[in-house]
Amino acid sequence: MNHRLGRGNLHVRMRSWALLLVFFALASCHDDPGVNYPTGSTSFDPSTIVSTVALGPGDKLSLTIFYGGKNATASYTLDASGQIEVEFIGSVTAGGKTTREVRDEIQQRLADGYLVNPVVSLTLLEINSLKLSVFGQVAHSGSIKFTPGMTIVEAIAQSGGFSPMARKNLVRVTRMIAGKKETYKLPVEMIAEGSRPNFTMLPGDEVFVPERPW
Repeated sequence: MNHRLGRGNLHVRMRSWALLLVFFALASCHDDPGVNYPTGSTSFDPSTIVSTVALGPGDKLSLTIFYGGKNATASYTLDASGQIEVEFIGSVTAGGKTTREVRDEIQQRLADGYLVNPVVSLTLLEINSLKLSVFGQVAHSGSIKFTPGMTIVEAIAQSGGFSPMARKNLVRVTRMIAGKKETYKLPVEMIAEGSRPNFTMLPGDEVFVPERPW
């Protein structure tokens, strides 16, 4: 009789443990880290890029020099050397400098004995050197091209979308802010559905999509 009771108690305990495990598994299926991330637009327009972002390989520039009622124009795609050839003055280092810095250097060198009162316009046509990275449970891990205004949903899409095992509502984004790393947990699936505000990417962001535990 006691033996039967012992077996019955063991059965009850095992059933309780199974129900508890099911409860925790179901609870973990519904990640919702909340809106603990910047929701305002952090994208930057071309005028901001001109003053703050260093040029790099792949960036495309358009140069126009106005002088004495004439003008000279040229287009460039920066290579790894970062050098461009400018009429009248020759080689100019553009890589690692802002567009404004390059423009000012060209204008100063032209005015130094080459042209009278030159006016220089340097326009950034395409930004191809700025990247961010997406890793983890996506179709294609690695670096992707940054474009101003890109959102977390677009970044995931450019990486081929989530894999079947992706934990879609607990995506982590690590960002450098004033020399310190900040990490945000994003409910990306909810963002895509419109039930949470979007998150705007910045160059250098690191996105990690974890694997779901169930």
